[in-house]
Amino acid sequence: MKEGAMSRTTGAEGMETSYGFAAVAGAEEKQARVNDVFHRVAQRYDLMNDLMSGGLHRLWKDAMVSWLSPPRHAGWRFLDVAGGTGDIAFRLVAASGGKAEGTVLDINASMLGVGAERAAKRGLDGNLTFVEGNAEVLDLPDDAFDAYTIAFGIRNVPRIDRALAEAHRVLKPGGRFLCLEFSEVEMPLLDRLYDTWSFRAIPAIGGAVAGDRDSYEYLVESIRRFPNQANFARMIGEAGFQRVSHRNLTGGIAAIHSGWKI
Repeated sequence: MKEGAMSRTTGAEGMETSYGFAAVAGAEEKQARVNDVFHRVAQRYDLMNDLMSGGLHRLWKDAMVSWLSPPRHAGWRFLDVAGGTGDIAFRLVAASGGKAEGTVLDINASMLGVGAERAAKRGLDGNLTFVEGNAEVLDLPDDAFDAYTIAFGIRNVPRIDRALAEAHRVLKPGGRFLCLEFSEVEMPLLDRLYDTWSFRAIPAIGGAVAGDRDSYEYLVESIRRFPNQANFARMIGEAGFQRVSHRNLTGGIAAIHSGWKI
């Protein structure tokens, strides 16, 4: 589908039954199709992130971890959802001086396998636990974590409101929610350049490097279906979080959203 063929949704309406720009029967079909995408791209996921963003995703992830600013004392626990390959978890442990304890949860076993292997090579087995699970129904206790992070994953969740409610439930009082996600470009001209790059270059790179053009077409389309900054912030507030705010990155190509469980 060509750029501009569908405008961004203002809220989460339609996300449950959309697979990119295509309509699906319901949340179960969407989840199955998304799972298939990430099984296919798992081994080259991080390489493709570098190619698609020109390496900017690394700076964006560093910015999220810096805003969270993990304490350097034992006992601080975080949950990183949709974090299968470990990128955010590794940064959080490093920022804590090796003190943080994290659970990396992902619905996709292939992504988790990549992350667990990377963690073992870094000697982080004692800090991190990798768990297969669904963001909409976390098999985790109430009030268990000091921080909940999710980077470039929540737009792939069919029922975003359920995932946000679960994030609120598993955080301790005083705990913090941070989400890094592609968002709505707010700089004139940059939006047109970004659309051209997204719809023309990224699927072509996916086809050439990962041998999978279709998966990267979905990923580009899913960005355009995700709520913009103001509407996603509203959803975070509706889930019970307070002091909700966001920071744009690179003109709004991505944004970090923050909320507190008070």
